[in-house]
This record gives sequence, structure tokens and C-alpha cells, in this order.
Amino acid sequence: MDITVRAYRPEDECRMIKIWNEVVEEGIAFPQEELLDSESGKAFFASQSFCGVAQDAAGHILGLYILHPNNVGRCGHICNASYAVLRESRGLHIGEALVKDCLDRAGKLGFRILQFNAVVASNIHARHLYERLGFSQLGTIPGGFRMKDGRYEDICPYYRKL
Repeated sequence: MDITVRAYRPEDECRMIKIWNEVVEEGIAFPQEELLDSESGKAFFASQSFCGVAQDAAGHILGLYILHPNNVGRCGHICNASYAVLRESRGLHIGEALVKDCLDRAGKLGFRILQFNAVVASNIHARHLYERLGFSQLGTIPGGFRMKDGRYEDICPYYRKL
């Protein structure tokens, strides 16, 4: 599948909100519990350092990422990102294209480290991808994520120098 990753445009926001909300509703990966609507989604995506979207040859948006500082001041050179892929498009290496583009973009924006604070331990596809792309696991935080069903699962922070 031919996938292109590019900067998002305002006309992408409706599709981005749909994809983002799918992941939030699943309740197994993102810490957010509130869904985005058109107003909050527009503000959310506009507040990021960068948002990228993955589109197929026909121009359909299949995934996205957000990139922003992980902290401020003396730690402002560390960034954080989140990735979301449309449910029916998972397994097509769209996530890999998003992460690779994010790594490139983060370096261009002057960040020196990309850190993921809360990768859910059972998210093995994401964990394998991150490790294949050179990320290192920092450890495990027992019970750091509350799943949608109320269970607590471990989270695994990851980082990679840019």
C-alpha cells in the first residue's frame, strides 16, 4: 500500500477526530477518556508542535500522530508523541510510517529525545515496532494504566535519542 505522511490541514480534522476517538473509545492505549468534538478537536490538534497524517494514494486519511514537548524548560528538548491508526487499516505498516516521519520531524524541530511515557504492556505491536526502530525501554510502572474494563495494566516508558 502506498502511504504518504504529511502535515495535517484543517480539512483533515473531521477524519482525524474520528480516528483519535476510536482509540480513546477502545480504552486500551490512550490515557484520555474524553472524546473530541469538532471544537475541542480543532483546538487539540492546533495546540501540538506538529500533527502528521497518513494518507493512501486516493487521499483517504488512515492514521495520524501528534508531537509536542514532553516537559518544559530544562527538559524541553524531550518530546512526546501519540499515534492513531484507523481500526480497519491496522496491520498495514501505517504506524511504522507515522513513527518514522515523527522521528524525522522531531529532529527538525530541535528536539533531542523522543519519549513515550505510557506504552501499555499488552500493546505488543507498538512495543515491537518501537524496539525495532531503536527505542529503549526505561522500565515498567506496575499498574500504571487503567483499562476501559477497570483492570490496571503495567506501562512501559520508552525513549530514543534523535
